[in-house]
Amino acid sequence: MTDKKVWTLKSVAKELRVSNATVSNAFNRPDQLSKNKRIDILESCKKLGYSGPNKAAQSLRKGQSNIVALVLPDSLEYMVTDPVASDFVKGVSSVLEKSKVNLLLFSGISDNINSVADFVDGFICYGSPRNPELIEQLRVTSKKVVTADFDIDRNASVGIDNEKAAYEIAKLAIKSTDDEVAILGLRLLESDLTCRVYELPTSSNALCSISHQRLNGYRQALKDSNVNLRSDRVWNLPKSNHHFALIAAREALTSTPRPDVLLCMSDIIALAAVKEIHAMGLKIPEDIRVVGFDGIDEALRSTPSITTVHQNSEEKGIKAAELFINRATNSVVISYHIEHGKSC
Repeated sequence: MTDKKVWTLKSVAKELRVSNATVSNAFNRPDQLSKNKRIDILESCKKLGYSGPNKAAQSLRKGQSNIVALVLPDSLEYMVTDPVASDFVKGVSSVLEKSKVNLLLFSGISDNINSVADFVDGFICYGSPRNPELIEQLRVTSKKVVTADFDIDRNASVGIDNEKAAYEIAKLAIKSTDDEVAILGLRLLESDLTCRVYELPTSSNALCSISHQRLNGYRQALKDSNVNLRSDRVWNLPKSNHHFALIAAREALTSTPRPDVLLCMSDIIALAAVKEIHAMGLKIPEDIRVVGFDGIDEALRSTPSITTVHQNSEEKGIKAAELFINRATNSVVISYHIEHGKSC
């Protein structure tokens, strides 16, 4: 049994006794051939099993692939189920599709962006990747890079003012100087554990993360309201999902004294907290006030509806894609708004 022949543009042209340009034009420039000639060439190629010139090779020659890699902060499995990330991807896709640019999803826990760097025109990075080595690779790559929700000095970024938004939502939740407050944070530590946070990391990457910006906003609001935050009342969740959120909520709600304010760094966390509060027979907001962050639809449909920061994730994705397409070199701060629910 002989191996199946691998056809190239040159070998096909020789087989059909036409020029290389004729075969190439049949696939890429139909206006250069008569209709019948093009049909004859394509049918002959089909019989040979040749599907056209190598697209990857063409892209390398042109220096453009019309593919953008979207670097997600975590694994693809986790991110495709996250409603905030989905809205961001929707916004990015809506712009790229109009420009006939394809989107490649890239995991933030991957080892190296160089595995795809030769095949993409650049990167849109949504949030700080879990693998910190990717941050440095994105910082030094020669390809175009746009970041969302963090900045790596590549002169093209988009986000909201997380610290200000967190401050405003915390001020809504605080009613008295006697309030007992707990913070259910997200990725405050580089840990896969749900745990209390007694000491924060001091690396520059950590300090500029959106989670630490939100924590700074919460703390400033507490300070301005003369409310004391106990040293054991901040939790780290490795991911924004129901499982980890329930663990943190149960620990917080069984603490003594029990908190009467929960500041949650995502709506997913807030929804889990609401479920646990109901299971304990407590009332919202009479016994405990809860606020979230993100503005997902489920939070607004919750009973009670959750007071949250709507950060316009789809608009953020649109703006990130526009910055990329336009090869912009500026940072953009987009607006957010507070959704006033009945949870505080």
